[in-house]
Parts: sequence; structure tokens; C-alpha cells
Amino acid sequence: MAHISASVYTSHVPAIGAALDLGKTAEPYWQPVFQGYEFSKQWLRDHTPDVIFLVFNDHATAFSLDMIPTFAIGTAAEFTPADEGWGPRPVPKVIGHPELAAHIAQSVIQDDFDLTIVNKMDVDHGLTVPLSLMCGQPQAWPCPVIPFAVNVVQYPVPSGRRCYMLGKAIRKAVESYDEPLNVQIWGTGGMSHQLQGPRAGLINKEFDKAFLDRLIADPEGLAAMPHIDYVREAGSEGIELVMWLIARGAMSDVNGGKPPTVRHRFYHVPASNTAVGHLILENN
Repeated sequence: MAHISASVYTSHVPAIGAALDLGKTAEPYWQPVFQGYEFSKQWLRDHTPDVIFLVFNDHATAFSLDMIPTFAIGTAAEFTPADEGWGPRPVPKVIGHPELAAHIAQSVIQDDFDLTIVNKMDVDHGLTVPLSLMCGQPQAWPCPVIPFAVNVVQYPVPSGRRCYMLGKAIRKAVESYDEPLNVQIWGTGGMSHQLQGPRAGLINKEFDKAFLDRLIADPEGLAAMPHIDYVREAGSEGIELVMWLIARGAMSDVNGGKPPTVRHRFYHVPASNTAVGHLILENN
């Protein structure tokens, strides 16, 4: 049977991708950011999964404001890096896992979560930047990736509770797949940031650090946090953090298992007007 071995959480700041692509990682501004992922790159080399289930949000690239699914699972065999206005990032195409993706869709939809099934989709920085942070600049990504897009751009967006419960359903789906696959689930986006309006540039270190604490030790309580708290404390784009609750809900301790092991925790301010947060949790 397949199983989820670990969850990874990371910001997906687009400027991080640009810094990588333009060879700026050793510059004084960017060096502390990338240093925070050195452990993670080695960890992933040592714990390469068979499949990564990557939760991210599309930034009006694959889905325009004309049609916005709340939850969308990529079931294609491959996904091309998107052109977000300045050409596609020079990164490998993403190889999917159609069989597992279709199985997860079947199971999760039967568990009463409505998913949009996407058979063709270009993937933007929300997905490629986390892969770059964890893998560096390889000729090919180390394993297949199932993209799972969540609407946190156009309100109404899903609640933290809904995302947390969805994570549980994804774990159940993975564990019912009749092949011994090692799966990691990644939650991306955040942390605190606001890109427009009078509060543009907002970063709330205290909120971010408390969020990481609660994500580790009190995910059930954290899932009950209302949207207005994210917006008030973490800025308009801070709502992306609900996607981390999908990954956390897929960990074994939420159904009575042992608490996960914290393998790595990192936080840095700033990176292009945002806070960067990162966490690796292993199931026990």
C-alpha cells in the first residue's frame, strides 16, 4: 500500500525563482534565504519519494478570473512551466503520476470533496519555486509530481477547516492505493505578506512564528482560525497559509498516530516584501 512519509511546507516567492535563474543566490540579500534550504536539499536527496503531491495556488496562469476552481488536481502525464509574462522559467517540465492522481480524485470525490480534474495545465512559480528550493537546478525533477491547485486568490476561498479535512481525505486516498509508493505532501505559499493597498509590505513575524508553532503542535486548533484573522494579522496574501493545513491534515498523528518529527524549521525576513517560512515534518 502507498503511504505518506513526510510533509514539507515552504513559501513560493516568485523573486526567489528569479534569483535562482539569474545566478544571484550568493548575493548578500539572497544568501541567507538559500542557506536556509541547504539542509532540505540534502534531506530530499536522502529521502527522495516516489511521488510528491504538491499543494499550491495558481496565480491567474492556468485559471483566469473567468473560471476559478476551489480545488483542482492535475491528472496529466506532464506539466509545462508557465509563461507568467517574462517567459517560462528555465526549469525541467514536471512529470505527473496520472494513475495515483486519478485514484486520489476518485477517492476524495467519493468522500464528498468536489475536485476539478485537470488533464492539461501549465504550472507557475507557485509549484516550480518550491521544487527549485528543495532540489536546486537539476536536469530533471527527482520524482513525479501531482499538482493540486487551491483557490486562495478570489474570494470566497476554502476555510482552514475544509483544507485540514481535505488533507485527511487525501491521506486516506493515498493509503488505499494498491502499490507500495512513498509519497510526500507539500504545502506551499505564505507566509505573511500583502502586495497592494495601504498595508502593502506588511510582514508579521510574531504571527508567522506562532503559526509554525501551532502547525506542529496544534493543527486541529489552527484549522479553526477564521479567514479574517489571516487577513488582519498576515495580510491579504497571508490566506495562502490555509494550503499548509492540507499537508498537515495528511499526517498520521491527526488520526491518533504519534506526533511527527520536526526535521527542519526555517524562517527569514524579507524576501521581496514577504516572509519566508519552511518546515519539514516526518511521520513516525
